[in-house]
Amino acid sequence: MLENIPSLHNLLRCLQQVPYLASKNLHRVATHFLTMDEKQLTQFCEILRASKKNILRCPTCFSWKEKQSQCVFCKDAKRDQSLVCVVETWQELLSIEKTGGYGGVYHVLCGVICPLEGIGPEDLTIEPLVKRVDSGVTEIILATNQTPEGEATAAYIAKKLKGKSVTLSCLARGIPVGSSLEFMDRLTVYKAISERRPF
Repeated sequence: MLENIPSLHNLLRCLQQVPYLASKNLHRVATHFLTMDEKQLTQFCEILRASKKNILRCPTCFSWKEKQSQCVFCKDAKRDQSLVCVVETWQELLSIEKTGGYGGVYHVLCGVICPLEGIGPEDLTIEPLVKRVDSGVTEIILATNQTPEGEATAAYIAKKLKGKSVTLSCLARGIPVGSSLEFMDRLTVYKAISERRPF
């Protein structure tokens, strides 16, 4: 049916290429764009083009930054430059920042090792991380997600840093605050009991 409306068909096919946009929302998003007034649509396109042109990755931590400015994390003199938290993506960085409890800097891997998707260590920012260690970094916090890919990536980084004079740590694992043991999955309970700490 949509083949009879080629412009709409092309718009939907284009939206399908956007990661994380659920299929059930494609038609709603298309409707949103099609019902925007011309001024709004022009402004949206201009902001998108300007963002693509003016936002790039920091060459040190690989978080996003303005093209003409220093990275807000790397330039911050109040942050402990010797403490580096390694995260998979910019989204995890923001989650840690929201806690207000971390005072070090970051390193964004831009993904995880995933052979099934053709992503190897060379596709990530692991080599720049290894080089950073030689510039006064004393501790690396491996804050990858607790998925097989995240764990494999953390293990690979640990292996690459073996022999370097840097402390490796990872996020605490276990029972979320306010939850009940009976509702936890087996792996979470196992991690909590096996990685227990002094009271």
